[in-house]
Amino acid sequence: MLHNDNLEKWDRENFFHPSTHLAEFARGNIAQRVVTGGSGCHIEDRDGNRLLDAFAGLYCVNVGYGRSDIADAIADQAKELAYYHSYVGHGTEASITLAKMVLDRAPDHMSKVYFGLSGSDANETNIKLIWYYNNILGRPQKKKIISRWRGYHGSGLMTGSLTGLELFHKKFDLPLVQVLHTEAPYYFRRDNLQHSEADFVAHCVHELEAMIQREGADTIAAFIGEPVLGTGGIVPPPAGYWPAIQAVLDRHDILLVADEVVTGFGRLGTMFGSDHYSMRPDLITIAKGLTSAYAPLSGSIVSEKMWAVLEQGTDENGPIGHGWTYSAHPIGAAAGVANLQLIDRLGLIENASDIGAYLNIEMHAALGDHPHVGDVRGDGMLCAVEFVADKNSRRFYDAADKIGPQIAAKLLEQNNVVARAMPQGDILGFAPPFCLTREEADQVVSATLQAVTTVLG
Repeated sequence: MLHNDNLEKWDRENFFHPSTHLAEFARGNIAQRVVTGGSGCHIEDRDGNRLLDAFAGLYCVNVGYGRSDIADAIADQAKELAYYHSYVGHGTEASITLAKMVLDRAPDHMSKVYFGLSGSDANETNIKLIWYYNNILGRPQKKKIISRWRGYHGSGLMTGSLTGLELFHKKFDLPLVQVLHTEAPYYFRRDNLQHSEADFVAHCVHELEAMIQREGADTIAAFIGEPVLGTGGIVPPPAGYWPAIQAVLDRHDILLVADEVVTGFGRLGTMFGSDHYSMRPDLITIAKGLTSAYAPLSGSIVSEKMWAVLEQGTDENGPIGHGWTYSAHPIGAAAGVANLQLIDRLGLIENASDIGAYLNIEMHAALGDHPHVGDVRGDGMLCAVEFVADKNSRRFYDAADKIGPQIAAKLLEQNNVVARAMPQGDILGFAPPFCLTREEADQVVSATLQAVTTVLG
């Protein structure tokens, strides 16, 4: 479709796109798409294409597109009070209400929620609070943070360091020295193929214990992990992983940060992944599902144990020296209130559990026996298909072959279905909105089978 405007030209000349091959985009070798609208699980672009978004933006448009309840709440808040800061005891009806709503849904031992704008800034907040906590307790040496390879925790300086993906480190002088990385709970990619899931969990625990022993528990402040690895491949943990890791952390007095940016508020068919996997975090990171991305908002949920020390710190040192101009922005908070109300009213978490299970079962039935499909996995409304050159030996494709991106492109080209080619592997990821229907799940599965057949036979 031809357009009588300069939008595509302005795009290539002016817009810095994140996570993009900049030179290829500038040369015109990466296609542009200008998204203009959406409804339910579908988006529309300015060329008239209607696409089934099976990745909910970036795992974030959980309630689906076109929800007027949230749009109206945003507009009403903007008209009434577009902004006021939250420093020194100031708040708004929306921010105070949302804080209570979040704590009402969080695990019972959590105490307060600090609001930011993105998952990255929430994890930056978490690290600052962890360091502050240990300084107040007289443990200035207890500052290192253990993350996992293939984990994703943001793309700032500290959060990009916590992220365990090469793309986010290469040429950025990351990771910073305070960050350590241990084994990812990625059973399909285990080195020893003879390991059972229980064996592999024991291996992960051993690797963590060995790292703690090498570094010294008195130098390690916290362990951060997503309940399910997200950008690292959509990888649910093997059975028993989180209770086993929690036991190690408790034994060595190491805090746990549950990064629930993806899993929080229903993605696994439960309100939080921490409850789903029997985690007992000291901090919980929230973002995407908090507003279903209708407005930017994130949060750090602080446990009772940590909150008592933060209060002690301000008694000793005065006001805590942390804050953003847009912390608890009232427009984002209003979106969050309306979003959580909508999730409850429409039973969307229950639907995510039901239809998510159906999507995973059907995807496995369609592709599990394909000679170039090594693994079909998922939990709740998360699903992934991992491709291999040889199924029996678990031999992977050469990264230069770009098998995952090829299949994602065919899925879009042939059937107007959006999925995500995940980094560091030939993995096709799905994270649809919670309002996905059984018929739409069938469409996703049949379209994926067709794309895989086209590319791999």
